[in-house]
Amino acid sequence: MRYAFASVARTELRRTVRSVAGDPKKLLTMVAVGLLVFGPITGISFLILPELGAEAAGGLLAANAELVTDYVTGGVAVVWLFLLLMVVMRTVTSAANIDEPAFLLLSTTVRNTVVGVITMEIALFVIWLLPVSIIIASGFAYGAGTVLPAIAAPALIAVMLVSAVPVGFVLGVWIRHLLTVYEPIAQYRTLVFVLFWIAYIGVFATGGFETIVGPLFSALQSSPLGWPGHVLLFGLPGLEPSVTGLVGAVLGSALVASLAVAAAVPSARRHWFSDPARTDDEVIEAETSSDRLAGLLSGRVSLPVRTVTMTAIRRTKRAPIRLAYAAYPLFGVIGFVQQIIESWTVPTFMAVLFSLYIVWAAGVLFTLNPLGDLGPALPAVLTSTLTGRQAIRGRILAGALVGVPLALVVSLAFGLVSPLSLERTAALVAATTVGAVITPALATGIGTAFPRFGSVNVTNNREAVMPSKTSFAVYTLAIVLPAVAAVVLYLEAPELIASVISSLSSWTPLPAVTVSARAITIGSWVVLIGGLLAPAVSYRYAVERFDWYALE
Repeated sequence: MRYAFASVARTELRRTVRSVAGDPKKLLTMVAVGLLVFGPITGISFLILPELGAEAAGGLLAANAELVTDYVTGGVAVVWLFLLLMVVMRTVTSAANIDEPAFLLLSTTVRNTVVGVITMEIALFVIWLLPVSIIIASGFAYGAGTVLPAIAAPALIAVMLVSAVPVGFVLGVWIRHLLTVYEPIAQYRTLVFVLFWIAYIGVFATGGFETIVGPLFSALQSSPLGWPGHVLLFGLPGLEPSVTGLVGAVLGSALVASLAVAAAVPSARRHWFSDPARTDDEVIEAETSSDRLAGLLSGRVSLPVRTVTMTAIRRTKRAPIRLAYAAYPLFGVIGFVQQIIESWTVPTFMAVLFSLYIVWAAGVLFTLNPLGDLGPALPAVLTSTLTGRQAIRGRILAGALVGVPLALVVSLAFGLVSPLSLERTAALVAATTVGAVITPALATGIGTAFPRFGSVNVTNNREAVMPSKTSFAVYTLAIVLPAVAAVVLYLEAPELIASVISSLSSWTPLPAVTVSARAITIGSWVVLIGGLLAPAVSYRYAVERFDWYALE
């Protein structure tokens, strides 16, 4: 049992690797990320770094030794803090949530489990960081004519990870403990997660990252956090690292790791052997607000339709993670947030895009997977007296109840702060509101045609039943294409588009392509009219499909 922690680390690492290798989608994503990371780095390493290494060997770094030392130590200190943040986030979301805790904590000591998990986390970071450091250092070493950079860079990674991972694990365990065990905070953990991600994304979107990193870079250059930088300086030609910094980096990392592990054992024991917080008050509050909404619908909506509507809303309140996918398109506008904040005005096209997003979101909230969302209750619902018309209308009503207020507020707010006139703002509000009523009907047929019944990982340890990728793509095209057609007709742009197509085709070796403005106009009208008729057709198809659906 002396090296039981190695078995824990090996088992956890194997499970993590299998979870990725056994899922083709995850594996494809990891391969894509790897290509995006290693591709540019490899190119830079072979094109630029050899030249920089040759200049360094010629005395470039020695001539600016003090400046280079400050940059290296400050940069390493900032990278250490970034690694710490990544470890904390991983610990909160997955590392501290061990698999089969009842079995693991009874089969070995808490200390072995803690050391094993920390070792596994170090191994995961090494898998990503070590190849990058070797590629970069090898390119520089080739130009410098010495192997020392290729040795110093991996050594730096090891020194930083040995200290950053245990410290991040301790901090992450206590944060997770507060979010899952300490009831005054646990009952608001969803709000805490939302606020954290808003702040995290906002720092990058508003330019606050430079504001934070700049002072840290200067302040930490001569601090103990900058000592590991002397490990890298050891491999740079013409520079002499501080012996104090080298010894302090190695001994300090070992000391910090030992103290962090010593603190992690009782911290993990306290967390793993504590009962999860009770959030009954949150459920009761959600049920109370839902009951008030049900009271408002009583007498206006039939009981079966009202039941379907309230069931969909209540299930979402209890597990809001199911709607995480609705926020994915917002990541595409992060780059415009800084511009909006700096100018305190919203460009016209952004006001229209945000309103279009609300129209899109109204359909994906409750209606893009009507059959799959029922889960294990699907056989009981299909064999009940509930008709397809009642089931589909209930889900459409749920989407409209949430989407219409959002459409009113968002479109009005963005219209007023944008350069749009009051008349066009009123038209934007009206179109967005009507769209938030129509798109749930459009989504029902598409989601019924391409259902998904199995759950997928939304985060590392949270699963939810999400609409299929096909339904996402078809639904999005069913909104975007008519919207583009409407813009083309509104701006009277067929002639311009026809000339652009002709110009582009003349630059290619393929035969010239010519499209008349009349053909573009007719095509736009066909797409627009088809888009306007699609919600009714989709709704009718969803009703028929629900009534005649056969379980396999």
